[in-house]
Amino acid sequence: MSETPHFFENTLRVVRLIPYGRITTYGAIARYLSTAKAARMVGWALHSSKYDESVPAHRVVNSKGVLSGKIHFHGVNLMQQLLENEGAIIQNNQIVNFEALFWDPSKELDK
Repeated sequence: MSETPHFFENTLRVVRLIPYGRITTYGAIARYLSTAKAARMVGWALHSSKYDESVPAHRVVNSKGVLSGKIHFHGVNLMQQLLENEGAIIQNNQIVNFEALFWDPSKELDK
């Protein structure tokens, strides 16, 4: 697993580039990093950064816009509150305006 630290660093680099008010998915980040089947590893990378405030992990959700990582945030609804502060509309732990806010690193960033 010598590639894991490199993957984690690359994942966190991409997450730091997600613009304010935009969201992306674990899978979109994995695809950008040319590891399409590694969406779960993206989640592990985010979990490893839980004390790094420079990583806006709240902006990463599952492919349906569900706040699947919310259990990793302190407070009952911290992830939701952070997203709502940036313009997301959330009902039943899912981003209603998901498509309007979606940011695809494969389209927005140079490789």
